Amino acid sequence: MVAGIRASAGFGVILREHGRVLTRITLVLALVPAAPPAHVLRIAPGVVARELRDGRVGATLLEIDLDRARIGVLRPSPGEARARVSEMANRARAVAGVNGDFFDISERVHRGVPATFAPDGPEVADGRAVRAAVPAGQRFGPTAPPGSSGAVIGVDRRGVGRVGRLSLTGTVRAGGRTIRLRGLNQYALPVGGVGLYTSAWGPASRARAFCGNDFVRAAPCTHATAAVLVRDGKVAGTADPGGALPPGADLLLGREEGATALRALHHGQRLRISSALSGSVRFRQAIGGLPLLRDGEPAPGLDARSRSPRTAAGLARGGHRMDLLVVNGGRETGSGETAAGLAALFRRLGARDALLLDGGGSSTLAFRLPGEHTATVRNTPSDGRERPVANGIGVFG
Repeated sequence: MVAGIRASAGFGVILREHGRVLTRITLVLALVPAAPPAHVLRIAPGVVARELRDGRVGATLLEIDLDRARIGVLRPSPGEARARVSEMANRARAVAGVNGDFFDISERVHRGVPATFAPDGPEVADGRAVRAAVPAGQRFGPTAPPGSSGAVIGVDRRGVGRVGRLSLTGTVRAGGRTIRLRGLNQYALPVGGVGLYTSAWGPASRARAFCGNDFVRAAPCTHATAAVLVRDGKVAGTADPGGALPPGADLLLGREEGATALRALHHGQRLRISSALSGSVRFRQAIGGLPLLRDGEPAPGLDARSRSPRTAAGLARGGHRMDLLVVNGGRETGSGETAAGLAALFRRLGARDALLLDGGGSSTLAFRLPGEHTATVRNTPSDGRERPVANGIGVFG
């Protein structure tokens, strides 16, 4: 049991257990400045949960020492488009988890085209590029600040927390011709682009890739499309963009000029396809989000009016501590926190960099205590129940 709590500089705390000072670590759920700690729990070595309460706002702060614990990307199983945070955490044997990036949800603006529930931004899992970012105008969630497309938070190859931006580089080479790749397992392609879809895409239809445009998500779907099946490095014919892929096969989708380029390929033609997510950091684990803090300064244009349940992630102590934050509340009651409020809070926690993750009914924290076998939801989702989401951040003791 924790014997006492002493306030330290800013908003941090030092925990004492039977006279020993515990290492600081941080993940937040619903937090307000200067809220008094109500309960402290040691989850695992390097992971401490701290519940807070101030008026109508409740909070759980999970501090993660990345020198003693690690984080990873939580993903749905191969047969699922999305899953609950608790399910993904338990499947991965994580001690804790929160929801991740904003994702595609059905607005019924593209009749007959189902939602994919795929994330907005890039994703890297175990050093492997899973997907790239959709065009900024196609994003779900808050409007992305200029120049923030492809923003991610995660850990590098040494396990140190980092933020950065990832962009797709890739080509399809067919004989003497080269086609630029402008999509990787993403729910929306740039106008005129070609995208590569692998088994990592999941079970959802890919038809949404032809809808909207680079500036308006609700713009009509284009009819200038092409879908080419690739197997064993060769063109294996055309395919239904909404159907399941045969084992070991990939799919190339093109719209407008991209469709024209794919139609020039012929059956049996050998292709050389390369793709990678490039940036200043080589990430081992990363998910997308929107900037809140960069080098200790708030991102420009943060909303200071709309309060809502929130989830966010921040980095402190030179990337050796990760702070994950989920704010309880409800849009109907006007409770929760603003994006600008979260940025200010992370600064008080000592974070230098932070990203906003999905919020509203998606905001979820699950963890298991020592001796427990399964992680359970520890916050109060605003939907009244746990919402299935596209991905998440898992904490491993």
